[in-house]
Amino acid sequence: MLIIISIAVFLATLVGGFFALHLKDRLHLILGFSAGAIIGVAFFEIIPEALELAGEVFEATTILAITVLGFCIYLVLDRTILLHGHGEQDDHAHRASAGAASISLHSFLDGIAIGLAFQVSYAVGGAVALAVLAHDFSDGINTVNMILRHKGERSKAMHWLFADAFAPVLGIIATLFFTVPEYLLGLLLALFAGFFLYIGASDLIPESYHAHPVRWTTLTTIAGIVVMYAIINLAGV
Repeated sequence: MLIIISIAVFLATLVGGFFALHLKDRLHLILGFSAGAIIGVAFFEIIPEALELAGEVFEATTILAITVLGFCIYLVLDRTILLHGHGEQDDHAHRASAGAASISLHSFLDGIAIGLAFQVSYAVGGAVALAVLAHDFSDGINTVNMILRHKGERSKAMHWLFADAFAPVLGIIATLFFTVPEYLLGLLLALFAGFFLYIGASDLIPESYHAHPVRWTTLTTIAGIVVMYAIINLAGV
């Protein structure tokens, strides 16, 4: 199963990058749906599972505080290291490479999230993998846009796109070499939920409706949430 997931996240990143290069007109709708999917998985699967796994050791408020901590950590990283903003253009090559490298780093962490989630169960691992697939698609878009926006060449954009595509695969492989206690898995899932909530609400949603009609992107975001709710409940996870 992990082999299939690894191939899927690799391809999702590549497809996102190719869309950014060739098919820009409908990206906002896909990003809107991806935002809803990530938010839905965080609320309907990851947080409940975190509460169940760590609930015998920690209070629910403590576990949810870890989710808030994850949100805040990603907020700080996004504003300081991940460089998703539209800052000054005085050092294009440096900003482009640093931004693409940071995206690849958190793609590696996405792979860690998938691997640890599969240590809980196939159901939880599958749900987290769905969120990461949506996220990695947008990462592929962001990686290419990061290079091109800072006047980089298409060849350099492709180089970083493949680096970003391999990163989550390496993260998944890394988790084959260690395990963590059940209660700690719960806390890590709560942390990852905070990451996903930030990515969906503060990254993908603004990116989806930037310079595009709000009505359709709003509908696709809601559709992503509803679809994830339906999938998780129909699967009985």
